[in-house]
Amino acid sequence: SPGARTEHFTLNFTITNLMFTTDLKTPNSPKFRSTEKIMHHYIDPLLQKSSIGPHFTGCKVMGFRPGKNRDSTGVDTICSYGKGSQVPKFNAAEVYQELSRMTSGITKLGIYSLDNRSLYVNG
Repeated sequence: SPGARTEHFTLNFTITNLMFTTDLKTPNSPKFRSTEKIMHHYIDPLLQKSSIGPHFTGCKVMGFRPGKNRDSTGVDTICSYGKGSQVPKFNAAEVYQELSRMTSGITKLGIYSLDNRSLYVNG
């Protein structure tokens, strides 16, 4: 629609039970693509249930990185939502709180365990 725009925010976290391997650095590798699909399977439904849900348009995995130890993997995403006169202003703190609640205190994302100090929304 005229005047409709898309805004972006970052979502970063660390998975503690996914060992980082070098093929996770390569966007076209089978491991990257399959892990990226799994991330969408877990992340997008969470954000659709959040306060931005009606305006949420999806996340794209930008990359995976080694965590503080080789047994963990950092996940970096860029997410999008609509912005317009009918769309509430994006509130990173509110989205953070909702994601914290939906991931059992930033500890579980589906089959994955999360580092509970690793969630950043626009940070």
